[in-house]
Amino acid sequence: MSAQPDLLYSQEEEALRAAVRDLLTDHCDAPGVIARTESDAPHDLALWKLLADGMGLAGLLVPEAQGGHGATHREAAVVLEELGRAVAPVPYLTSAVVATEALLACADDELLGRLAAGRAIGALAVGLHVAPGAAFPAVRQESGALYGELTGIADAAVADVLLVPADDGDLYAVAADAVTVTPQVSLDLTRPLATVTLDGAPGRRLGAAEPAVRRALRAAAGLLASEQLGLADWALTGTVGYLKERKQFNRPVGGFQALKHRLAQLWLQVVNLRAAARNAADALATGEDTAVAVAVAQAYAAPVAVRAAEEALQLHGGIGMTWEHPVHLCLKRAKADSIAYGTAGAHRAALAELVDLQAP
Repeated sequence: MSAQPDLLYSQEEEALRAAVRDLLTDHCDAPGVIARTESDAPHDLALWKLLADGMGLAGLLVPEAQGGHGATHREAAVVLEELGRAVAPVPYLTSAVVATEALLACADDELLGRLAAGRAIGALAVGLHVAPGAAFPAVRQESGALYGELTGIADAAVADVLLVPADDGDLYAVAADAVTVTPQVSLDLTRPLATVTLDGAPGRRLGAAEPAVRRALRAAAGLLASEQLGLADWALTGTVGYLKERKQFNRPVGGFQALKHRLAQLWLQVVNLRAAARNAADALATGEDTAVAVAVAQAYAAPVAVRAAEEALQLHGGIGMTWEHPVHLCLKRAKADSIAYGTAGAHRAALAELVDLQAP
C-alpha cells in the first residue's frame, strides 16, 4: 500500500516561492501586464529570460544528466502558483511543462537541453482545449514534409520550435520560421492563441506522438490546477484586504455579515483547491494514482478559480470594473483556464470511468 502524500510545502519549496514572488514583484506589476495586453507583444520575454536563464526555472523537470535541475512537479507547481498570482505573460506552462514533458517522453536530449537552458521556447502543437484523454488532430506527413492547419495553439507566437503530431503516428520538431502563425482572438490576452499553418514544413522526427502527447497533457492538466490555485488565492486575499480598508456608513465594508459569509465560504473552497492541486503535483512527482489525482484536481479547480475571480470583481465594486484594476486579468485567465486541457465536466467523466462509477 502506498504512503499518504505529503501535501505540505517543504522548506525548499517555500524558499523557491519567495524567490519567484520577489522577482515577479519587481518585474511583473499589474500596470505593466495590462499595458502589454494592449500592445502587439503581450509576452514579456525579458521576464521569461530572468525566470528561465537567470533562475533556471525552465529546466526544473529536466534531469541533471540532460541539462536540467532534476527537480519534481512539486517545485514546478510552486512556480506556477506564483505565476498564476501575477497572471504573468510568460510561456512557462507551455514550454517548461508541456513541451518539456513531450520531449522527455521522446528522450530528445538536444532539444530538451535547449529548452531547459532557456535558449529556446517550445510549444506542443495541440489545442489548449484538448483534455489528456481526448483525441487530438494531426497534420499530413509526406516524405518528411508536413501539411495542415492546427488551431488554438497557446504561445505559438513566441515559440522557437513547435512539436507537431503527424498522421503517421510520430511527433516532429518544426522550426517556427518554417510555419505560418496567425493570431486568434483570445479571451486571455496574457496567454494568446494562434493558428499554425504548415505548407511543406520540414520536420525532424522525435518519437511516437501518442505517448508523448498524453504525458504532456496529463502533466499540463495536473499543474494547471496550481496556476488556478494561485489565481484564486490572489483574488481572495486581495478582496479581503480591500474590504478591510473600504468604508461604507463609516465602517469597513468587510464588517458586514453577508460579506463575511461569502468570503468564509470562498476561503474553504480555496483551501480545498490547495489540497487537490498539491495532491496532483505530488502524484505527478511520484507516479502514484496520477490519472485519478489529475482528474480530481481539474474537476474542482476551474469552478473555484472562476468563482474567486468573480467574487473579487463584484466585491471590489466600481473600481473592480475598471480596466486599470488587475482583477479583469485574473477573471479572464480563470475563464480561459476553465476550458484548458479539458473542462471540469470532462474530467468528472474521466474520473467516473477511472473509479468505475457509472452514471444512473
